[in-house]
Amino acid sequence: MLFASMLALGALIGFVGAGGAGVTITLLTVGFHVPIHTALAVALASMVFTMLSGTISHFRQHEVIIKTGAVLGLGGIVGAIFGANFSNMMPSDLLSSITGFVLFSSAVTLYIKLYQAKWLDRHLHVRHELLTGRRLWTRGIAIGVFMGFISGAFGIGAAAYIQLALMVVFGVPLLQTIGTCMMVILPISAAGGLSYLFNGRLDFPIFIQTLAGLMIGAWFGAKGTHLAPLPLLKVAIVGMPAVGGIIMILFH
Repeated sequence: MLFASMLALGALIGFVGAGGAGVTITLLTVGFHVPIHTALAVALASMVFTMLSGTISHFRQHEVIIKTGAVLGLGGIVGAIFGANFSNMMPSDLLSSITGFVLFSSAVTLYIKLYQAKWLDRHLHVRHELLTGRRLWTRGIAIGVFMGFISGAFGIGAAAYIQLALMVVFGVPLLQTIGTCMMVILPISAAGGLSYLFNGRLDFPIFIQTLAGLMIGAWFGAKGTHLAPLPLLKVAIVGMPAVGGIIMILFH
């Protein structure tokens, strides 16, 4: 049942084109009563493989700003280690509630990006050139640590936040934000996953079923993305983390 459910979820993730780490956590905890710490570990460890394949694909298409991604990723490693160890000490109920709220907040961020782009442009100054030099390192490390902490502590990829930061703070062009974001999340998920492993939280049978189901399902789901109307895709992108967050908050 777990593998079959992850196949279906993977197909939906592949269709929508979203990472789905938060929804994976919701399905594991609420649907299969997997302990929240184990679910976070499985989600982060699974993201390593999905982000690796995605980063390689975008790199081949020249859609990755390597230096910016490397600086943010370096800070993210530190943040993810602290976040995973902080999460390991939290009570399960409190951790589940906060994870649900973080997941829902990512849905709100995605809604603003997709449906309120003009409002966003009016209220945020988007850089039109790449941030370089000392400011790249100071801001990149600081923001990377923060994003890594969120991801490590709550198992959420924080992709929506990272993509916004890449555009607004670091001047990464829109076309290259997705690939660069995947590059940032890759070391974050690896560091967080290893930290959970060292804390004895990673359940390998659950991890293997989850990873296999998500990857196989996503491969099939991605083939239908170009067939879907854009309004449907936008609703699905926002709706997945929103529903996942609400379920986590109400039913954990």
